[in-house]
Order: sequence, then structure tokens, then C-alpha cells
Amino acid sequence: MAMSSPTVWLTTLGCAKNQVDSDKVSGLLEAAGFRASSSPEDADIVMVNTCAFIDEARRESVDAILDVERSMRPDAKLVVLGCMAQRYGSEIGDAIPEVDAVVGIDRYPELVETLAKMTDWQPVALQRSPMAILHEVRRTSPAMPYAYLKVAEGCDKVCTFCAIPSFRGTQRSRPAAEIAAEAARLVEEGVSELVLVAQDLAAYGRDTRDPEGIAGLVHRIAETADLHRLRLLYLYPSEIRTSLIDEIASNPVVATYFDLSLQHAEPRLLRAMARPGGGERHLSLIERIRAAAPHAALRSSFIVGFPGETETDVQTMTDFLEAAGLDWAGFFPYSAEEGTPAAFLPDRVDPIESAERTRYLQQIQERITARRQADRVGGVVDVLIDQVEEGVSVGRSFKEAPEIDGMITLDRGVQGAWVRAKITGAYGPDLEGEVQE
Repeated sequence: MAMSSPTVWLTTLGCAKNQVDSDKVSGLLEAAGFRASSSPEDADIVMVNTCAFIDEARRESVDAILDVERSMRPDAKLVVLGCMAQRYGSEIGDAIPEVDAVVGIDRYPELVETLAKMTDWQPVALQRSPMAILHEVRRTSPAMPYAYLKVAEGCDKVCTFCAIPSFRGTQRSRPAAEIAAEAARLVEEGVSELVLVAQDLAAYGRDTRDPEGIAGLVHRIAETADLHRLRLLYLYPSEIRTSLIDEIASNPVVATYFDLSLQHAEPRLLRAMARPGGGERHLSLIERIRAAAPHAALRSSFIVGFPGETETDVQTMTDFLEAAGLDWAGFFPYSAEEGTPAAFLPDRVDPIESAERTRYLQQIQERITARRQADRVGGVVDVLIDQVEEGVSVGRSFKEAPEIDGMITLDRGVQGAWVRAKITGAYGPDLEGEVQE
């Protein structure tokens, strides 16, 4: 391999939090002198940042590793990062011998040194820190006019279906000043919408005994100069305090968008998940939100086919969806995760039945979403144009989060621009609009 600085190609799977890690890894490698490659075929080092949340995500990660291995040069090195690397470690190398190195999340401070040894190249010396990626402010320049901003790592919840605390650890909130510095840097580089993310976002600051918590952080980040919009993702329902609702509802920079992690509507199943509430409590929270912000967008995610779920429970979910009138919702068949308490529960639901229930609930929500989107025709909204595809401008209002919700196609506009648009049509989850002068 050449003695000049090696080239690196990195692909990312999984959630927005993983994407933040990849952005910071890329920034760290760039600062060390590594060069970015435009394709795996041309790279000296090929890296895959993996997801290990559920079985389907792990299969996708393995497929991605094998796909890039087939496209690499014979002398290139293959490195696996991320959640799957953290969770399974050397087992990955044993199962996939083509892998040259497995670097879990807690070993990211060693990454530059690991790659240097692989390539026999001396990088720029960098100071190491135990949580370099979490606390790193430098990132590669964003390709989109929005960016995710991770405010904490890990989770203290004990949900019986979730393995995340076992490989991401307990919650560690970042200092607010550090988050504000990263926010300012991103905005200076052209980002105009920031999306706050964490495994348990609404519990931000509890571990550090920050008296202002997430509401105070939101207020501080919203004051970032030239920031147009701030959005929050992944809110655990019992952590949502009146102060947070009021901050989101009253702050003109903050999108009135509530991503509620509800998981189910049947109290018995939620207790088995070690989750709070039930349909009635969920609806009460939604009523509180809509009282403060009548036009707020509401999203949630639900597990289908959890052990012990019956047809009656599916009907409970159906009734809840109709009553809640969520703008967006995702439904995921239960995945028994190794080492989690739920994996040992009796009364498992047949996977085929679970898939059918998932499709059924998805179809119900699709009709609800289509109705709510159709009601927006004729209205005028502020739209951030994310990109222009084949001459068509594609963007989002406050009601659409990046990558997971619908989109608004416009008759004109350039990437990164903010425009006022009149909604002229609705097609399922997506809208069409005309830019207003």
C-alpha cells in the first residue's frame, strides 16, 4: 500500500445517532490526515458503521459488510464499527474472516492508531479521550441543510425488549456548552435545521443533575445565531414535563413536532415491557400537547407481536390509533434480543401472525396519515429545501422530520433555501406545493 496518506470510505447503517458517530469519525480521520474516498472500489480502507438494534438490522449490517468486501481492492482493509462491533466484538471476525479489524464504540479513541498500523502510515498525532466521539465537536462538512446533533449517549431505562443499554451503556449527558459549540459550528457550515437526538433525549441532564434539563438545553440551542429550526426526536413519554411542552410550543425556532416513544396501547403489554402507561395515558399526554400546540405534529413507534399479544390487544391498538390521530407512526414486529428479559417470556406470537398484524396496523395508520395530509391542502407553510432531484425541489415543513416522514415537492427552489409554499396537493404521506413570492 502506498506510503501517502490512505483513503477511507465509510458507510453507515441504522439510526441518526449512528450517522452522527460516522460524521465525527470522518472528522477525526480527516484531522489525522486520512483522505476520504468517493467509492469502496478506490479506498485503501473500507469501513462499515453497523446497527445491532434488532435481528433485521444485524442481517442488513452483515449483508453490507459482505457487499463492500466483494467490491474492494484485494489489498484494501475492511473495518467494522458501531453497535454490532460493540455488542459482538471478535465474534464478528470469527464469523466473517474477511474483516481486518472490529472497533466497538468504546474503542473509537484507538481508531486512528488501529488504521495507522494497518496501513503502515504515520498520521497526525491526536490527543485521545475516553469518549472522543461523543464529545468531539469537529465533523465533516454536512451535505444537507440539516444535521443531527447527539446530546447524550446510552440509556438508563430497563425496557425488557431492548438490548441498547448492554452495548451503549448508561446515559451520559454532554455538557450544554459543548453541545452549543457544536451547534454553532454546524450552523456556520451551512446547516439551518438541527435535530437533537439521544437514546433517551427527554432525560437529558438527569445523570449530571442539570436543573434545567432538556427544556433548558432546547432553549439554549434555539438561541444559536442563524439557526432557523430546531427539532427533537425520540421522547420517552413519562419524561415529558410541562416545561418541555411549553418550550416547544412557545419557542418560534423549535418545531412543534413531538416524537413520542409509546410502543403499545395495551397496559398489560406495556407492563411486560417495563414501560409506562397505556392507551388512556397516551391520549392524555397527546391532549396536553395539543392544548399547548394545537397544530403540533405527532409521531410514534410501536412494537407488534410482543409475547402475550392477542387479537384483542391489536384491536386496542386500532382503537388507539383512530382516537390519537397521529400524523406519523412506525410499526415493527417484535424481535427477541439475546440477553433481554422479554426473550424469555412465554406466549410468543408466531412471526407470520406478527407480520400480518404489523401490515394491518400500518394500513390503518396510512389512511390516518393520508387524511391528515389532505387536510393541509390550501395552507401555507415554511419549507426547507433539502435537495433538488432531477430539477424537482424536495423539502420539509415543521411537520416532517428528515428521512422518516413524508416530503413536499415544490415547483422551484434551490438546496438549502427557505421558502413560503402553498400546499396544492396531497398524495398519501407526501405533499405538493407552489412557492409563494
